[in-house]
Amino acid sequence: MSEQQGLGEQALNKAAEIGLSSQLDEVEELDVSIKTDPFKAMQGQVDSVTIEGEGMVMQGDLRMEELDMHMTGVAINPLSAAFGKIELTQPTEASTHVVLLEGDINRAFNSEFVRTKLQNQQVHVNGQPMTIDPQQVDFRLPGEGKVAVNAKVLLRETSKTEQVAFTAVPRVSPNGQTVTLENVEYGEGEELSPELTKALVDQTSEILNLSNFDLEGMTLKVNNLQVEAGKLTLEAQAHVEQIPSG
Repeated sequence: MSEQQGLGEQALNKAAEIGLSSQLDEVEELDVSIKTDPFKAMQGQVDSVTIEGEGMVMQGDLRMEELDMHMTGVAINPLSAAFGKIELTQPTEASTHVVLLEGDINRAFNSEFVRTKLQNQQVHVNGQPMTIDPQQVDFRLPGEGKVAVNAKVLLRETSKTEQVAFTAVPRVSPNGQTVTLENVEYGEGEELSPELTKALVDQTSEILNLSNFDLEGMTLKVNNLQVEAGKLTLEAQAHVEQIPSG
């Protein structure tokens, strides 16, 4: 690899790292690796782009433990590349691997972002309309392909704190865009309020929803969701129209 080639790749890598970082609330480690040579870059061709990240916090306080994204045969604007920017001239597909940890999903549940969404919802408890204020949501990945949610909810009208608990199996929708919860089983005792449980089930689905992980110019479609004790692993295809660059 010539020095000129190495410097050209480094400039593109750095621009992409800055651009991606600007879309994240936090990032522990981010590495963009663009493989090309000056002749190909002048013709608007890049052999491959690999993005590897750790501890990436998206909007809404959702943290990804790991992100690996790989795309090949990328077409770029050669003029922009000469100035250290990656501008795609046509969309490309990227194979994507994402790992989410139980503790990070739990933190997202208890963030202000999610709490505000659940707050002030009207539900019926024993036939009476009630306004809910979530106090604490405990999200767990116990294994066997399940998620478990245990929530303490304050009913504003009675000032009573009630507990809602359920387990469910997350499934990716056929179009790969959303995650729904199936086989919902309630905790001990009778279900307090179907509407309250539904609100929590919907919110769980929304947190696991893949649009949360879309960066500007990139849309994820999940092929496979693996639920293990303590972690979720997503295998996805990303439709990339633009790679953010600084």
